[in-house]
Formats: sequence, C-alpha cells, structure tokens
Amino acid sequence: MVQQYQSPVRVYKYPFALVMMAYERRFPTCPQIPVFVGCEVTLDKESEDKAIRTTERRCKLNVDAPYILKKIIGVDFIYFIQRNVLDRRNNVLEIEAYNESFSTRVTVLEKCKYFVHPENSDWTCFEQVASLDIKNFFGFENSMEKLAMKQYAQNIAKGKEIIEYFINQLKEEGISYVEPWKDLLEDKNPLGTKIFPKEERKAIIKHGDISSSDKMQLSSDYIEKYLGKLDLIQESKLIQLRQSIRELRGDSIPGDATLLRFLRAREFSVDKSREMLTQSLHWRKKHQIDKLLEDYEAPQVVKDYFPGGWHHFDRDGRPLYILRLGQMDVKGLLKSIGEDELLLLALHICEEGLVLMEEATNIWSHLVSQWTLLIDLEGLNMRHLWRPGIKALLHIIEIVEFNYPETLGRVLIIRAPRCFPILWTLISTFIHENTRKKFIFYCGADYQQQETGGLKDYIDPEYIPDFVGGLSEAYILDGGVVPKHLYKVDVDGQSTEHEHNLYHSINLSRYQVHNVAIYCNDPGSVLTWDFDVMRHNITFNVLFKGRLTNTNNLVVPKSSTIIEDDIPTHKEWKVGINCTKLNTSIICHDGESIQGTHIMQESGIYILQWLNSEEQGEFLPSISSHKAQLMYFYEVLPSAHYKGSMMSLQSAISGRSVASSLLSR
Repeated sequence: MVQQYQSPVRVYKYPFALVMMAYERRFPTCPQIPVFVGCEVTLDKESEDKAIRTTERRCKLNVDAPYILKKIIGVDFIYFIQRNVLDRRNNVLEIEAYNESFSTRVTVLEKCKYFVHPENSDWTCFEQVASLDIKNFFGFENSMEKLAMKQYAQNIAKGKEIIEYFINQLKEEGISYVEPWKDLLEDKNPLGTKIFPKEERKAIIKHGDISSSDKMQLSSDYIEKYLGKLDLIQESKLIQLRQSIRELRGDSIPGDATLLRFLRAREFSVDKSREMLTQSLHWRKKHQIDKLLEDYEAPQVVKDYFPGGWHHFDRDGRPLYILRLGQMDVKGLLKSIGEDELLLLALHICEEGLVLMEEATNIWSHLVSQWTLLIDLEGLNMRHLWRPGIKALLHIIEIVEFNYPETLGRVLIIRAPRCFPILWTLISTFIHENTRKKFIFYCGADYQQQETGGLKDYIDPEYIPDFVGGLSEAYILDGGVVPKHLYKVDVDGQSTEHEHNLYHSINLSRYQVHNVAIYCNDPGSVLTWDFDVMRHNITFNVLFKGRLTNTNNLVVPKSSTIIEDDIPTHKEWKVGINCTKLNTSIICHDGESIQGTHIMQESGIYILQWLNSEEQGEFLPSISSHKAQLMYFYEVLPSAHYKGSMMSLQSAISGRSVASSLLSR
C-alpha cells in the first residue's frame, strides 16, 4: 500500500539566512523531538565557489511503538539517511530523507524545502511531502502505517515551533540578523547579496513545484483561519486537488473553500472529488449558472405564493433560510410554473446562499461555508404527497446535492404532523447519508423550550421568527393555494405527458360508480391516493372486504405481496353486506384536490370508490348529459419502509385544496 502526504506551505516571517542558522541548531540532537536520538554526519562538502553545500547524516530514531511490536521487529531504534543540499546563491535548502532500516519491507521517502517567499524576500517558506510504501511487515502493515502517519504528523506539527524556538534562542544571544551569503563571482548589490527580481523568484518557486502565489496562501495559518481545523491527510488532499484541477483548467479554478466542500462530499478522495467538481463546472458553464443571480427574475406566482426566504443568521454565523413547507401548494406551483422553473428557483436560492456565506465570512472574520435551513411543517398533509411533486423534489435534490455539496450545514424540522413519516420515507433514501445526518427533528412543541433546547440551541432568540413564537419579524409569504386559473395545463382533463403516465382520467355519468380494488398481502403497508375533481361533484369512499379469497372469479396471486388493479365489473360491493366503510363519505366539489392515506392493517381487499351521486343536484343542475370528471392516482408503500418511523402513522384525510368554480374555469 502506498500513501502520499503533502503538507501546506508554512511561512516563517524571518529572512532565509536567519532561518538556516536556526535550522542548523536542530543537530546533532533535538530535545523538542524526543524520538530523534542523534545523528552522525557522513558527508559534508561544498562546491568550489561555496554556493552549494551538501550534507548527509545518518539519523537514529527511537521506535515509538507498543512494546509487543518492538519485540516482534526485534529493535529499539531505526535509522534514516538524510541528505541536505543548500543552494546559497538561490536561497533554497532541499532535504531528502529515507529509511535505512527495514528498507526491503517499508519505504519511507520525505522531501522538504526551505525557500524565499515569492512576494516578500524577508520571509521564508517551508513545504514537506512524504510517501509511504509498506510491502510486507510481519502482518502489521496497518499498524505500521498508523505509526508512520503519527510520526509524520508530529514532525510537521512541531517543525514550525522548533524553528521559532531556535530563532528566539538566537535573539536571546543577540543575533537577530544574519548577513546573506555573498557571491564573490557575481555582481552584487551594495549589501553584497544577490537579489532576484520578483518574477524571477516566482520562476524559481515554480521550478520547485510551487506553481503560483495562490498556493502560497495555503499556509497553516491560512488553513486554520479560513478553512477550519484540518488534519494532516485533509490538508494534503486539498493541495493535491488544487494541483490536479490547475492541470486541467489552468488558473481558472474555484477557491479553496469550494475545493474543500467537494473533497468532503467524496470523503477526501482526490480522484472522485476531481471528477465530481469537473462535471459540476461543466454543468455551470453549460447552463450559465454564473449569470443566474443577475438574470433570474422570479415568476409572479413565486412572488405571490412561495413561502420561503432568507432570515438573519444562526448561532454559528451561518445564513438562515426558512421554508414554510406546510403552507406551500406544491401541486399549484408545479402546474403553474413547471418543474424547470421550480428548479431555477432552487438554484437561485443556492447561488444566493454562496454570496451570503461569503458576506458572513467577512462579517465574522472566519470561514462560513454552509447555511442552515429551517423547515416549518405546520399544515403539511397528504396533498404534499402528490406524486409528480415528490418526483420533482427528488430531481431538484439530486441536482443541488451534486453541484452544491456540503453547503447545507443543518436542517431544522419543526411542527411535523402525523403524515410526515410517509413523506420522509419517500425522499430520505434519495438524500446522501452525510446530508441526512444534518437533519434535526422536533416533534410537537419541543422546538419552543423556554430556557435551553429547541431552536434556541441553534438560533439566537432575537432571530427566531415570529410565526413560530419568536421575537423576530420574518418576511416570509404565507403561501396558500395557487388559483387554478394560473395553471399552465387545461383543467378540462388535459395534463402533461408526465402526469398522463401516472394519473387515470375517468368520466362518471349520473349514479355511476368507479371502484379500484387493491389486494393486500402486506399488513402495515400504506395506501395513498390523490385525485382532482375536474367537473361536477362526486362522493368518495374507502371500503374493505375482510378476507383474501377467490370470489367472483377474482384470482388473488400468491407470488406477489401487493397487486393493484382496476376492477370495473365489481360495482356491487355494498357497505354492511360484503364490505366495510373505512371513512366518512366525502362529498368532493368541482375544482377540489383531495389527498389521503390509509394504513392497511389487515390482509384483504381495499376499495377506492368514486360515485357520481344525485347529491350533486344540491349544488349544480342535475343534467344527465353532464358527466362528472376526475383524475386520480394511487400508490401502495410497503410496510418495510415504515419500521422504526419516528412517529406513529394513522389514517388521514388532508384538508382540501379548494379553488372556486369561477377560478377553476
């Protein structure tokens, strides 16, 4: 197994000559690194002009390993060979170290370099790269890898501190300046030091694999301040990804915070992160996402009925977005603006989030790379389970997760009703596990805890929105039902091709009944339905026939758990005789959308029934030539999806999405 590590560039705010004098004091022993027992100089020579000094040392290190491992390998010390090449003319020290002990089983190669900062000649930079190849080590390959990684991490962590320690020691001895090396064979400036022009220094750095001044900002101080705490491997992967993207795109690469988000989304795999990021950059270019903030104009329906918006910050300084999902007419928005426009709205929100995170970073003086989402589910019911709406939501989630990874830091779900587990079951499997872990659910009034807990754990009380009992006025729309006259589809039965594949359209003459029988062999499964009354009024019932038997030539399959079928011949099912009514009959009026669910607790035949009854005469003239018309959709969700749900499921009929007859025409 081969592992490679690259640390960020460290910056010492001292001249190169002073840093070199401090570096020499690390030998022959260094108390700050206890495992470094000592060293023997095996070679020390200089070029004729004194510009190049080459030094080789055989270093002795104590084996920092468990006692049992020391016994197995049979040694207490291991030896490394270190070769230093100091180029005084160009102010560069290159260090290469490799293991002498166990070299046939393990290969450790470390390369380090000190060089002048390309932007400030009075500063010195340091970079460090290492590779580890464990071929065979008595079956302790994993243990050896961890030990080597631990040692390397300690070395990096202490390296800068040690140089600082010896520089301070020099200052205590009265040495705060070391005259740079003088090249007697070349022209000199008045101080006797060759000074390279800025661009020439950059060229030297580039030759040494420091490709631009952008990389110089990847110092440990920069990472800690603007990217947060990263371990050694994460720092290394960030630099590797930056170099890899630069090879593909030149200097046109995203910032370090963006690179880090894609790395986290792919668990710090450089190859997978590069592939994901490259595809996302192509997507942004193809769809001109960079112009979205400037060019996007929200449709009037969104301005009037979309219940979402930005609202201050959370306690971590993250921008806070509020979505009153329970008040949102998903079907109305989709039918009035379409899925593509709803996707544009979601992308516009994400782009706004990127800008707000950048502003928050400037406000709080630390990196803010994520935002918080507060979802209020008050009013959520079965109308939100409209299948095309779920499919559109899943499509949007897929695009957002792929192109804006790790921008969502926390999702606060409040006021979830009984039907929420069904919605969560439908969508949660399509949400990446890393994102699902960020969801925090509050049942009932738990979000309103007075002193601590609830929303106060994440949002300052002065910013908790007023509509959930807080003090802050939130400029979020109330949502509501989108009037049907704003729909882009013809309410006289015409539908989009996507809906046509899901929905059945039927016409019912006066007193005509339409039944849909669902055969259930899976007790605990959930039957859901959604239908729109397009013309006149109908009566809706849910019926149950107690046993699964072969009656009236009905064949009940044994190989399938659930079979759904339209049975137009079974119009004689009668309540109290051979069926039980599971609901109170619902009179559904012209223009209404009805959604509902029922848990099928027993095996048997369940019937969805629509009737064009004479009761419609109370509302509309009873003209026999005028048929009732409706579109319906139903689905059975397996019981296995609901094992361990956070809340008990109960049968529910939603409140109605009502648009008056005038508005629906």
